[in-house]
Amino acid sequence: MTKNGKPGFWDNLIAPKGGLFGAQLAGWTPGPAARSGLGCRVLADQMIEVAPSIALAADVYVPRTEGRWPAVIAFSAYSKELQAAGVPAGNNESGSPPVFTDRGYAHVIVTRRGMGRSGGEDAVYLNDTDVEDHARVIQWAAAQPWCDGQVVLFGTSYYGLTQPQVARLRPLALKGFFTNEMCTDFFRHIAMFGGAPQPDFFALWMGANFTPLQFRLHLPPLLRAVVSHITNSALKHLWWPQLKKRMTRIMRTFERQVPTPQARKLFAGLMLDGKTRETSVLPAGPSGALGDIEVPFVVVQNAGYLNLHQFGAYDLFENAGTPRDKRWLIIGPATYDLPVYAWQLEALAFFDHLVYGADNGYAAQPRVRYWTEGTKDYRSASDWPLPSSSPLRLYPASNGAGAATHRLDRAPGTAGTNRWAAVPLGAIVTAGFDEVENQRLTFELPVEEEMELTGPITLCLSFSSNEIDSYVVARTGLIAADGGYQILSMGAIRPACRRIDAARSTLTEVAIDIDVPEPLVPGVPVTLRFSLTPQPVVLKPGERLVLDIASRTDLLRSDVSHGHAQFDMQVPPYYARNTLHYGPDTYIELARAGEARSDFHV
Repeated sequence: MTKNGKPGFWDNLIAPKGGLFGAQLAGWTPGPAARSGLGCRVLADQMIEVAPSIALAADVYVPRTEGRWPAVIAFSAYSKELQAAGVPAGNNESGSPPVFTDRGYAHVIVTRRGMGRSGGEDAVYLNDTDVEDHARVIQWAAAQPWCDGQVVLFGTSYYGLTQPQVARLRPLALKGFFTNEMCTDFFRHIAMFGGAPQPDFFALWMGANFTPLQFRLHLPPLLRAVVSHITNSALKHLWWPQLKKRMTRIMRTFERQVPTPQARKLFAGLMLDGKTRETSVLPAGPSGALGDIEVPFVVVQNAGYLNLHQFGAYDLFENAGTPRDKRWLIIGPATYDLPVYAWQLEALAFFDHLVYGADNGYAAQPRVRYWTEGTKDYRSASDWPLPSSSPLRLYPASNGAGAATHRLDRAPGTAGTNRWAAVPLGAIVTAGFDEVENQRLTFELPVEEEMELTGPITLCLSFSSNEIDSYVVARTGLIAADGGYQILSMGAIRPACRRIDAARSTLTEVAIDIDVPEPLVPGVPVTLRFSLTPQPVVLKPGERLVLDIASRTDLLRSDVSHGHAQFDMQVPPYYARNTLHYGPDTYIELARAGEARSDFHV
């Protein structure tokens, strides 16, 4: 089943340098590591036969000490060539191999069919054949002389999305997985945001990862190791903040790169044809079948991803078939770091507990731990949504003209309206347009007593437009006592696609059925009900909770330099005047936490 040669003479002349960066532990300190100090060596370009005449290329990093080790597998469509080099690339999300090998694990980084040195044809991402190949890779790894027969999974984004997919197949060697920033319903969590395609994200993603250069890239292990000693040195604390400030400009550069013809065809299919579940070129994803998963897992949510990688973590945690005491949810701080080296120590503590049987305290960890803005600490709960929480409804109310700062009241007020202009992204407007037309509505609640808001956020709006369709984007934020602003959460909906998909909804997400649009009747109000991304926060007296409503994501801008990843949408479709109708049917509902929790101050 393998076509593997021995390591090249130069492959291990210099050992790669490991990297730890970003959040590593969710508010606790584990007990002693099961293994440590074991070093790293690479078995490059191992070929794993998954079908007749088709083999996948993998780099296997193992401890320098001879032995049999549990395998940590990372599987994706990305090139494997830069994963150990530590370069700040968006596809560098498999973790740092020396971190895992030093702790007694083999780290296996695999590239799917059609990419790089892997055989087969390039195809649509996350397809069923890839899932079956992933299962074969797991069983292959378990049978290797460097593996003790136990396999776990680790990775972020694409490397995280693949984990629940393959866990549903229940490979015999799979003992558990640790997934970060993942999705479960690929149609609504990736392809469409609030009922509209995401061209900004897909153009960036494909231009960065699926160009001809990425497909033919080959970086010798020795060169990767040399680069890792530069990128993972202490100097990163100097160069990464400078690079992060320029990340938006860098992303625009990637968007101008020309992907392969196959990637361009997929882009066209997503933007032009994939408007319904039936016509979408992406696979459905594991949502709705998560009950097939039985192994223990940890799922981590980065609160900084506002229109990507949202809601899947909550779907998995709520609906997996894994016993309830064997699944954990972590909601981390809003961060954007490259490469993604976060959560490796948390994962290793989980794996030590799972496959080495280490008595390190993981079994006693609360099922839910969440980073709380405002107090900057981790708090814990027995479940999500928090069992001790209660709904808090706040009702938008007018303070006059649309451009004024309006208010959030605790009880519905008298009927009335405010309007805002919906202008398509990149549309032509006259100079000084914003001086005569407001393009967003802003509402504030002065905070009079300390309160924690942790859990699902639902926005219900009585809405009308003078067009047959539009787009509505909402965000919450916090204005500190000193006047500084911090974004908290975001959600969006296309008004013509407002029917709720109850079968796919979860306790955290109101799923929207966008397959059959219902055009608006100009001037006739409809009810829009949709979810915003959860962001735990403690509000203190003197602060203000803010709700903004507009029709374009770029008008409610946050970017990666602030720790948030947010992609522009090509919306709204028309110039329009949108109206918000006040009263009992227009409100934001948040979850106010009670006292039944404990804190982990870090």
